[in-house]
Amino acid sequence: MQVILLERVAKLGQMGDVVEVKPGFARNFLLRQGKALTASERNIADFEARKAQLEAQNLETRKEAQALADKLDGQQFIVIRQASDGGNLYGSVSTRDVADTVTAEGFTIDRKQAIIRRPIKALGLHEVEIHLHPEVMATIALNVARSVEEAELQASGKSIQDAAAEEEAAADFEIAELFDDLGGAAEDDYDGGSGSGDETA
Repeated sequence: MQVILLERVAKLGQMGDVVEVKPGFARNFLLRQGKALTASERNIADFEARKAQLEAQNLETRKEAQALADKLDGQQFIVIRQASDGGNLYGSVSTRDVADTVTAEGFTIDRKQAIIRRPIKALGLHEVEIHLHPEVMATIALNVARSVEEAELQASGKSIQDAAAEEEAAADFEIAELFDDLGGAAEDDYDGGSGSGDETA
């Protein structure tokens, strides 16, 4: 099926291109979302008549998207989730969660604009792409943690596993010191006991 693109579509073409696509893709995505029209003679003529206006609109929306991308790119957002001691989430972080979190911080985005390349199923820092316009994208970091304190720890470069290992090592060290102290005290008692035995002999 041939369609004429009303905006740039990744891996397909630029505004005004007439491209061949599968009918299902055209009906369910391109036509439904207003990204294309069926490439009839009448639609192509209509597009040519409106081309300057569409290009001006595209330029304006691209400028707005770029302004938002400049503010958004590189930002870090905290997402609080329940997780196991091993750091695995009970569930995963969805595009809706991303949109809600980013919007709560004063940036308006739609969940369809958030692209999660790999499922987020563990605590830590995760990159998410925000597609603001066919030609404009920003990358944000999601700091997924069980608490704000944990998020701050992760933001400083430590993973939850590192922190847990440090706590465990500190606890082991304290236990070892305690046993050393107890061992030393026991040796003193033993030395004292054997010394008094020698004197009586």
